[in-house]
Amino acid sequence: MKEESTSFFKKKGAPPGVAKKLLLRFARGWTASGSAPREAEQKFFARFFSKKRFFPCFLLLCALLPLLGDNTDRQLGFEFAATLTLATLWNLLAGYAGVVSIGQQAFVGLGAYFLFALVVFAGVPALAAVPLAALACGVIAVPSARLLFRLRGPFFAIGSWVLAEVFRLTFAQISSLGGGSGMSLPIMSILAISHSRPERLLLFYVFSAALALATTALVFALLKSRFGLGLTAIRDAEPAAASLGVDVMWLKRVVYIIVAAVTGLAGALLFLQNVRISPDAAFSVNDWTANIIFIVVIGGIGRLEGPLIGCLVFFGLRAAFADYGAWYLIGLGLLAILMMLLAPAGIAGLLDQLRNRLQKR
Repeated sequence: MKEESTSFFKKKGAPPGVAKKLLLRFARGWTASGSAPREAEQKFFARFFSKKRFFPCFLLLCALLPLLGDNTDRQLGFEFAATLTLATLWNLLAGYAGVVSIGQQAFVGLGAYFLFALVVFAGVPALAAVPLAALACGVIAVPSARLLFRLRGPFFAIGSWVLAEVFRLTFAQISSLGGGSGMSLPIMSILAISHSRPERLLLFYVFSAALALATTALVFALLKSRFGLGLTAIRDAEPAAASLGVDVMWLKRVVYIIVAAVTGLAGALLFLQNVRISPDAAFSVNDWTANIIFIVVIGGIGRLEGPLIGCLVFFGLRAAFADYGAWYLIGLGLLAILMMLLAPAGIAGLLDQLRNRLQKR
């Protein structure tokens, strides 16, 4: 029986139904009788769940989507990549620096409004205004950090949300930016990017995918540096890190400013593609913070691959259950609570446990 099972991997082709039976055998691998998957099956699934294969597969998907899909697929890809950027940034902030902010929508909205102001009042080309909006968000984050980091724990989280609400109410009072009803970009600034809507969607998708990949690469590079060693020490034991000479407060402020600037970049890109802005949309706590926190918690907080896994789960659930309205949101909340109670490391942690068990057997 053992020779028959392992011979499947040695053959050039597999008879119909073998793959299905293999999956079923794996699902029943740990039963009451204590049986385990066979050695060949263990190797197969260990390779499948390998981190070295997970990210390249995602990159391949990103490359094929705009080429094979239509405008709807490109719009979905743009939203996915932008959401992945925001989730990766919040994971860096909360998962590694230990700064739990529920007010990151402040910098999404600021980046978007700075973009609109530069285009409408200064005549800056829309694409050139995107990095300028990010720079402005980074500058605003400096005094914001000095103010917020006087608070600790839950008071910091509440303070970050209050700051975002202050920004929202402030922009709602600026009549030149449309007040509470918002405003739209001039049509000529949009046509200057491209006269073809499909071309604009493709261009925005490429920009958002590049931003998501660059953000992931930035986080990876930070974590591999001395800076990242300090963040890892803070994540594992902040008091111990401080006692060993790590400047905890300085590291947290630097991360907060970096995350604010790149979040502003993502916000500017999001609303440039959307063409229209309003205070409620730009500073939405549900869209730009609550959903992002759900993604990171489900995927695995403090893990590089966590935001990507969480995005896949979130967009899958949204496609399947978004029509159920309030029940959909209630279901997301319950799922997040269950995950925090039963699997604090998220799906990435569960996959690591599965991979380790397969490698040990």
